[in-house]
Amino acid sequence: MERELLSLGLLRSQEMHGYQLHEAIDSHLGMGVQLTKPTAYRLLSNMAEDGWVTHREEQEGNRPPRRVYAITPQGEGAFQQLLRESLVNYQPLDFTFHIGLAFLDQLAAEEAIPLLRRRRASLEELLESARTHCEHPGSMQLMLEHQVHQRAAELDWLNTVIARIQITQDETRVEGGNGP
Repeated sequence: MERELLSLGLLRSQEMHGYQLHEAIDSHLGMGVQLTKPTAYRLLSNMAEDGWVTHREEQEGNRPPRRVYAITPQGEGAFQQLLRESLVNYQPLDFTFHIGLAFLDQLAAEEAIPLLRRRRASLEELLESARTHCEHPGSMQLMLEHQVHQRAAELDWLNTVIARIQITQDETRVEGGNGP
């Protein structure tokens, strides 16, 4: 539903071919939207079958012809419906990282802490990327701001986990007589 909403929303602003649609999402909307090129093309094909978009062939120079997609009145209706459903329905984020957390105590702190620090470094890069994305007009900016807030909260929480494990590790060393 969300991918269709995003694709239709972008096609409302201008006609695009599949590569343009993928690039618009990939380069302008941050890391929070995952849409591979094959998925974008399959999505456009499905929306064409549903009558939400039409396409025409376009030839540029010696390049192979490509399909340029435009939203239809039926697609506009679908966009409006999907938009309302998206705003009303809360879908929790997919926290696959929780599975690893469930077994974190199976690793020694000496191994767990460096692994979590590597995760933190990756998260810091993603947060920086989201913070440096260009400003978008209107409410599209809200999506980017949400990504920043989510990643910042995750980073704060991860720092707390690392500190907690470090404290437990230090207490274990002192109790075991291996203090500094």
